[in-house]
Amino acid sequence: MKDFRPNQVPFAAGEFARQVREQSGVNFDRCVQCLTCTLSCPASFTMDYLPNQLIRKIQAGARDEVLHSRTIWRCVSCETCLARCPNEINLPRIMDTLRQTAVKENITPGDKYVPAFHLAFIESIRQWGRQYELGMLLSFKIKARDFFSDIGLGLKMLQKRKLGLLPGKNSGRQEMKSIFRKLKEID
Repeated sequence: MKDFRPNQVPFAAGEFARQVREQSGVNFDRCVQCLTCTLSCPASFTMDYLPNQLIRKIQAGARDEVLHSRTIWRCVSCETCLARCPNEINLPRIMDTLRQTAVKENITPGDKYVPAFHLAFIESIRQWGRQYELGMLLSFKIKARDFFSDIGLGLKMLQKRKLGLLPGKNSGRQEMKSIFRKLKEID
C-alpha cells in the first residue's frame, strides 16, 4: 500500500490541478474537506459550488465546471477562509487565478455582470491609480449593456455628491501604471 498522509489527497495530480497549483502558488492538496472555508464564507450562499466543493472539483480536474461557475466571481476575497483554514490554503488567491484564467480564455461566466464589474474595476485602477467611481460605473454599464436599469439611483447619488464627476487626485498614479506595465510584460 502506498504511503498515505491524511493531509495529502491522492488524486490531485491532474493537468488542471497542476496548472492552478503552479499559477496560484497554492498547495491545495492539503485540503482535508473540513468545511471551515465554506462555513466561514460570507458569500457562500450566492455560489453554485461551495468553496470546499470548488477545491475538490479542481483536484478532480473538472476544468469546465470550475471556470464556468459563478463561484469564482462571487468570492469577495475577504480572506476569512484563509484566516480560519487549519492548513492555511489561500483560497482567495486560487479564486483570483481562476478568474484570470477565465478572462484570458474568454470563457462565458456563470454570472454575466460580475466579470464586467471586475474588468471595469481593474481598468479604473490601471487608468487612475485608484477607484474612480463614476468612470468605473460608466465602463461597467457599457460592458454589461445595462444602461438604464438604475439610472434613478445614479442621478440621486450624483445629486447628493456621492459620486464625483472627476477622479480624485492620486500621487501614486504613475506607480500604479508602472505596476500594470510590469504585469503586462510578465504575461
